[in-house]
Amino acid sequence: IPVDTITWDNHSMLMEFVFLAYPKSLELRMLCFLGVSLAYALIISGNILIVVSIHTEARLHTPMYYFLGSLSGIELCYTAVVVPHMLVNTLHSEKTITLLSCATQMVFFIGLGSADCFLLAFMAYDRYVAICLPLQYPLIMTVTLCVRLVVASVVIGLFLSLQLVVFIFCLPFCQNRGIEHFFCDAPPVMRLVCATSHIHELSVLVAATLAIAVPFLFIATTYALIVAAVLKLHSAAGRRRAFNTCSSHLTVVLLQYGCCAFMYLRPNSNYHPKKDQFISLVYILGTPFLNPLIYTLRNSEMKGAIGKIVTRNSLSQKLIG
Repeated sequence: IPVDTITWDNHSMLMEFVFLAYPKSLELRMLCFLGVSLAYALIISGNILIVVSIHTEARLHTPMYYFLGSLSGIELCYTAVVVPHMLVNTLHSEKTITLLSCATQMVFFIGLGSADCFLLAFMAYDRYVAICLPLQYPLIMTVTLCVRLVVASVVIGLFLSLQLVVFIFCLPFCQNRGIEHFFCDAPPVMRLVCATSHIHELSVLVAATLAIAVPFLFIATTYALIVAAVLKLHSAAGRRRAFNTCSSHLTVVLLQYGCCAFMYLRPNSNYHPKKDQFISLVYILGTPFLNPLIYTLRNSEMKGAIGKIVTRNSLSQKLIG
């Protein structure tokens, strides 16, 4: 049966997709709005607190904390691409987005999410140099290198994302405009593509492999070398200190890469809307919320720096009052 398709032209750029994942009931929508708003407020406050603490506390001006501050900054940006739009859609009766806006949202969401993955890989390299090459650490992990690695993670992430999104949105779309999701992401949007060639699916998997699997393999290799070096230490206290240094990062890596691998490193035929919607909420709201907690609770220096800022602010408010 022939199916009408939609391709890029002046008319199609204004064409609208409809998000179908939002609840129909007003009570449920209000409950979702309050829940997402609370989670987003905690994400913003937690990550801003980390960025400000690292910026103001002189003893935290080290490569490890520079990367951590950059990670918090990227997570603030990539949640800002999606969550405010989700909140608006939760309250609106019409949950629509134009083709151009959908493509733009996808570029920045996937791009900044990929930047997160690359930055976690660079953070693993920082830990490797600190533990395996401690005497050369100040010479290798310079400020210039740290800045270049952060910029590279963002640039590479956005470049891969742009390539993927251009490819997807150059494909013919069917007349069905309902996206079984809360926002524009590759798997649900690919479901609206009329072309059934395996080449299209393979292209998405290749992009996901470059952004997810390659950095993860680098992290796994790095940690294998770290474990081998730590096991050679004669001091039990030294081994414990080394593992404590890496435990927070490793926890975040498993959380981030687990969700991303489930979403993107699989065939399109294995797409399950309800399950994917839940997983997407985990890495949009759960991971950016948990990361500050994981790094703060396991790090006495971060706890001390955040405690100073909170105490300073409370004293300032008392003096003003």
